[in-house]
Amino acid sequence: MPAVLPEVLVTLAARYVRHAPGTLGKPALTAGWLNARLRDHPRRRVVRVRSGDLFAVDTRDLIQRYLYLFGTWEPHLTAWLRRRLRPGDGFVDVGANIGVFSVLAGRLVGAEGRVVAVEASPDLHRRLVEHTRLNGLRNVRALNAAVSDRRRSLTFVLASSRNTGANSIVPYDGPAESSFETEALPLPDLLEPAELAAARVIKIDVEGAEGGVVRGLAPVLGDLRPDAEICVEVTPERLARLGDSVEDLLAVMRNAGFHVYRLANDYAPGSYPEALRGELGVPVRLRGPVAGESDLVFSRVDAETLP
Repeated sequence: MPAVLPEVLVTLAARYVRHAPGTLGKPALTAGWLNARLRDHPRRRVVRVRSGDLFAVDTRDLIQRYLYLFGTWEPHLTAWLRRRLRPGDGFVDVGANIGVFSVLAGRLVGAEGRVVAVEASPDLHRRLVEHTRLNGLRNVRALNAAVSDRRRSLTFVLASSRNTGANSIVPYDGPAESSFETEALPLPDLLEPAELAAARVIKIDVEGAEGGVVRGLAPVLGDLRPDAEICVEVTPERLARLGDSVEDLLAVMRNAGFHVYRLANDYAPGSYPEALRGELGVPVRLRGPVAGESDLVFSRVDAETLP
């Protein structure tokens, strides 16, 4: 019985965080105990997230743990995509991981829409395909591919299986959990012309290699639909280790007629209960430099906040 008790408490606490109204005690509970407990004593479950979609999760991993605990990943980006994507739209997910945003987009754009999910990791790509099938989606084309500014061979390193989303080509000197090599191509070479023309949103999250992806996309930015928007997660330090900079990335997008907005994001587990109660997914015009990890939204709309 004593061995069973902690697991019962975890289940009850997780249900409280996920389903109880309000935020009383939730930030402290998640940050102080639940997050670490689910990481170090992983659960493997099929969970239904807030969108209604199903995911097979292993709570050892950060993204999957948050899906289990909160029913969502990156709530601000999720809310913004919900407002942006409509039936018949296109969505391109570069760095799709297990398919959280690709599955959401597949549901939002409907049978007439197009989703292209690009994931370099063979293991994550298999999970991505599994989740599109689990949710009965036939409008998602899942590519096991890497993206860069030119055709070249890349080596990806994963430092820890506790965050599978951290597969990266950024140089890493510590002990590696795993690594793999693959050939990369510019994004326009991976997309069919109709997929590029239909893209309402392109999401790029490739753990420091965003500069190369944006440079590879630059020649066709002017060909995108007028209301196309691009969301890029950037971390200045990781970009710099690959010889890139946020300033160069911003210059490419501004030269193509895009304005820059910042979308709120916080990966701390204690931040999620409060975030899920507030106003979500409102990009605000970027003022000043980008000092840390940030979600940037590029749009041809010129405003203080994106409608």
